[in-house]
Amino acid sequence: MGWYTNVIRSLGHHRWFATVGRAAVPIDRWLQRKTGGRVTVIGRSALPTLLLTTTGRKSGQPRTVPLIYAPDGARFVVTASNWGQQTHPAWSANLLAEPRATVLLSDGREFPVRAALAEGAERDRVWPLVTRVWPAYDTYVVRSGREIRVFLLTPS
Repeated sequence: MGWYTNVIRSLGHHRWFATVGRAAVPIDRWLQRKTGGRVTVIGRSALPTLLLTTTGRKSGQPRTVPLIYAPDGARFVVTASNWGQQTHPAWSANLLAEPRATVLLSDGREFPVRAALAEGAERDRVWPLVTRVWPAYDTYVVRSGREIRVFLLTPS
């Protein structure tokens, strides 16, 4: 990874970065939609990102969130870190209620996926994959005081 990506990854550990990141989510979602996922609010770093569209468990409406992911063969591993907040993000509850979702990758490919909550040994196996991409996830675990949900997204 280049110097810019390493700087972003380092900043991810700071609370102020998480605060700014949460505020930037609507802008990031808009920017990624407009560019087919090619550009994010942090620019064109080497961080693998996707737009995940779930079905709102209460509203039934599509809900889209930008996420960093780690590849796991043909699957995508995403974390429900919520920037280290004490509560799980709404999109993770949406996936638990309805595991069918859609992914838009930074290369413009869009396709359906099926989500599964990673638990036990499988979660232990994929956690290092996501922390290699975004080391701040370990910081978010400490900050949040909860076990962060990890999902495996399998193209369907």
